[in-house]
Order: sequence, then structure tokens, then C-alpha cells
Amino acid sequence: MLPREALKDALLSTVNLLEHRRCAEIAEGYIDGYVALNWMEWNGGSLRLTVTGSNIRKQLTSGLV
Repeated sequence: MLPREALKDALLSTVNLLEHRRCAEIAEGYIDGYVALNWMEWNGGSLRLTVTGSNIRKQLTSGLV
């Protein structure tokens, strides 16, 4: 698994790719890392942020992390 810090640093750009339905462009290993940290989950074949992932995203956008 990728280091937590690397996953955190890439979270905002990864969420941007998710929102634009461009998951294929997410670098290899990141999805597995986010799922392992419970920041993202598979739901009916789609990837989405969990509550934890959403909270991390909010912290990143507000500069708290």
C-alpha cells in the first residue's frame, strides 16, 4: 500500500477525477490504498467517498491537515 501521506496529498485530485467520471486516470495503487484506509468504497460497481474520506477532504480544503 502507498504511504498514507501520499494518499492524503493526492486525495483532492483523485476526488476531482471521480466527480468527472475519470476513474481510469487514477494512478495504480491509489484506489486500493483509499479503500484500505476506508476513505473510499465500492458501491454497485462505482467508487465513492466514505464519510471518513469526505471528512478528510473537508479538512484538506479548509487547510486543517
